[in-house]
Amino acid sequence: MRDYGTADIRNIALVGHSGAGKTSLAEAILHACGVTTRLGSVADGTSHLDYLEEERERGCSIDSHVCRVRHEGVEINVVDTPGAPAFVGPAIASLIGVETAVCVISGSAGIEVNTRRMMEKAKDFGLARAVVINKIHAENVNLPDLLKQVQESFGTECLPINLPTKEGKEVIDCFAHDAGQADFSDVAAAHTALVECVVGADEQLMEKYFAGELSQEELTGAIGKAVAAGSLVPVLFTDARSQVGIRDLLNVVVTCLPSPIEGKRRVQKIGEGDRVTERSIAPDPAGPVVGQVFKVTIDPKSNIKYSMVRLFSGTVRGDSSLQVGDDRRGQRLGQLHKFQGGEHAEVEEAVAGDIVAVPKLDLHIGDVLHAGSPGRIDLPAFPTPMFALAIEPKSRGDVDKVSGALARFCDEDPCFLAERDSATNELVIKGMQDLQLQSILSRMRRYFKLEVETKAPKIPYKETITAVAKDVEYTHKKQTGGAGQYAKVVVSIEPTNDPNVPYEFVDEIFGGAIDQAFRPSVNKGIQNQMREGVLAGYPVTFVRVRLVDGKTHPVDSKDIAFQIAGREVFKLAFMQAKPALLEPIVNMEVTVPTQYVGEVQGELASRRGRPQGQDTLPGGMAVIRAQVPLAEVADFNSRLSSLSQGQGSYAMELSHYEQVPGNVQQQIIAAAHKAREEKK
Repeated sequence: MRDYGTADIRNIALVGHSGAGKTSLAEAILHACGVTTRLGSVADGTSHLDYLEEERERGCSIDSHVCRVRHEGVEINVVDTPGAPAFVGPAIASLIGVETAVCVISGSAGIEVNTRRMMEKAKDFGLARAVVINKIHAENVNLPDLLKQVQESFGTECLPINLPTKEGKEVIDCFAHDAGQADFSDVAAAHTALVECVVGADEQLMEKYFAGELSQEELTGAIGKAVAAGSLVPVLFTDARSQVGIRDLLNVVVTCLPSPIEGKRRVQKIGEGDRVTERSIAPDPAGPVVGQVFKVTIDPKSNIKYSMVRLFSGTVRGDSSLQVGDDRRGQRLGQLHKFQGGEHAEVEEAVAGDIVAVPKLDLHIGDVLHAGSPGRIDLPAFPTPMFALAIEPKSRGDVDKVSGALARFCDEDPCFLAERDSATNELVIKGMQDLQLQSILSRMRRYFKLEVETKAPKIPYKETITAVAKDVEYTHKKQTGGAGQYAKVVVSIEPTNDPNVPYEFVDEIFGGAIDQAFRPSVNKGIQNQMREGVLAGYPVTFVRVRLVDGKTHPVDSKDIAFQIAGREVFKLAFMQAKPALLEPIVNMEVTVPTQYVGEVQGELASRRGRPQGQDTLPGGMAVIRAQVPLAEVADFNSRLSSLSQGQGSYAMELSHYEQVPGNVQQQIIAAAHKAREEKK
């Protein structure tokens, strides 16, 4: 039976860069609370949380995992997230389910790419934040400098709530103590800074503080609100492997981090555009049920799909029936489970603030479950996956099986996409980096016994025209001894000059030069040819075709004849209208340390990139914005890693299409013709 209420719940996500020790920290928490009898290790493959075979082989998390502990009567749900930039999708999705993002930083490696990304994502999403500086016993650690870098990068609100003492064997609580010895810094000064930060947002507390009437109990009761408001980001020190600072971390989670009552209130939005209304969701166990899916996973033992739901309001049981989104049909939950890494146990009920898993339902990350209170809930912003591979099953009979497996991985990772490219007819998978895609293909081999061949995907070029071609004529005649085929078509074509009008067919025939029944056949033939392309086999766009004249035979004219005539006249007219290739242009944002800005700018220029601006970030970082042809960024990830010593990251999304330079166009056309000849 449940023996806690909403106020007794804390939900935290351990986020940060790979190698910072997030999973080790979670393992230490499990061990300190008596959930496990041994300290799990990522290095030797004994982690209770990284239980997937792929994770144990790679020695890093590839998905988020949920566990729970009880400390001082408080139920603490911990979401351990992957830190490699390739697996950022599940890490960002975990923010849906928590009040606080605890960013773990390696004492030796310092602030890295995903450290910044996840701190920014959590802040933008309105969550409370805390920083844990882990691995304080590692070599080449300079904790005073690292604390200074944290404050420079993320703001002066990042204040140490404890400090290492006794040569890193313990930590001293700077919030509870106004004096003491620390290995560096000053406990009294840290205490004063914390107190002033907490009372600074509350006039009544401020008055009591200056009057000398403020009690420690009042301070403790107010600190959670300061953390929830973002005016305080507590910084803690730990060493997970030697378990230094773990119980102190748990104490901070219980006393200082916000409960679901104090933390970010989710908002349901109903309607679209100017008619959107908003409804704040009160974390009330007696209120209407509202929850949101933040993780989807397949149990590798049973192959059952489980959807992790954060309950924002109400109370649910196994026999509860909930609606999903705008669907008016109710779905019975059946069972409720709580996960402990790879294990899970059934529970009777879940209350507002809880994290619970439901089996076998067709749910997706971001889905809102409710009992008659529809409305969407905003998600954190996910980066657009642009690293792509074209795949083809080695066995033709596996096409449907591969599609089914890919659909599963799309459910699990919001930054993974699989789609059939209409322009190239290739099955293309897209992710954040090659590591992510290789991991998915590896799991597809392991779990589904499916083998695929991979190659770089074709760039989805498009064909268009840049001039007008008037009164182009084609006559189709075919006589086979019986009924023949006859169709004469005259067209004019021109660019639409409107990105919102990819194609327009205008019937300008007056009278009966072509019977009314055959004019749609001309249009159909033209569109068929547009899909196949004319210049280099890519789809045609931004073309207006005017049907101006033609001729019909009373016996031999038929639908197929006018389709063929439409195809052929379009090809003739297209080649007379100065055809051109269009290529996709992407907006890129590259984040690197300032000392590498020059090298990266030069690299982008060598890839036909056009600079769009540059911003300086705290902590010695810079953001370079540029527009670059998609064809030029296939190997940019590895090149950026080399240029920036692994400290650079980038995001990109499609901006627009524009004309390919003449010399590049000739190369593309020649390659297309060669490929066409090889197929014959």
